[in-house]
Amino acid sequence: MTDRKPKSNRPPDIEPAIRAIAMPASANGNGDIFGGWIMSQMDLAGGTVASLEAHGRVATVGVKEIAFHVPVAIGDLVSCYAQLKRRGRTSVTTHIEVWVRRRDVLIELKVTEGEFTYVAIDENGAPKPLPPGDA
Repeated sequence: MTDRKPKSNRPPDIEPAIRAIAMPASANGNGDIFGGWIMSQMDLAGGTVASLEAHGRVATVGVKEIAFHVPVAIGDLVSCYAQLKRRGRTSVTTHIEVWVRRRDVLIELKVTEGEFTYVAIDENGAPKPLPPGDA
């Protein structure tokens, strides 16, 4: 954990790419949700944005700094907001923010954020150019 405070106090003004309830099977011995589970949710969210941009399959090729601001508790509603940040010849970079709404209160907190980069791949898993679009 880091003591850095989230940069904003409200989630992005877009629909989340995915939402999930944090369940006991994803908790560590202290009752907090594993960071790896949160990162996998981020990867799923970013992948949905990237695959729409690529019009097909993508593979994760990189992740930039992820710092966890607050722990996620069992029962929290976890929302991952993913936005296109950069578009290359074969790659797409997304910015993902993760917010939670605590189970019993109407408090929303930013958990983490990061950048995930994906490459468009063909049916053989080889990189392929993105279809024409806004750069």
